Amino acid sequence: MYVGRDMTELSMMAKTGWRDNELAYFHHSLQQIMPYLNTEGQGIHRQIVEEIENRGGLHRNEADYTHSTNVIYD
Repeated sequence: MYVGRDMTELSMMAKTGWRDNELAYFHHSLQQIMPYLNTEGQGIHRQIVEEIENRGGLHRNEADYTHSTNVIYD
């Protein structure tokens, strides 16, 4: 389950101020409902994807026995 700032709070700030787990969570959520999003929702999703790309993707530096190399947003 996601525990963090909700979209209402995040929409008031630039995507550069979002944490990686917030970008990952909302990217995944919006990606799942993309066929149902209006133009504004698709634009928000595009901005999230662009911010992820600007950061070089969402990768962990190292894996260990408790964490994979994927960013977990739960």
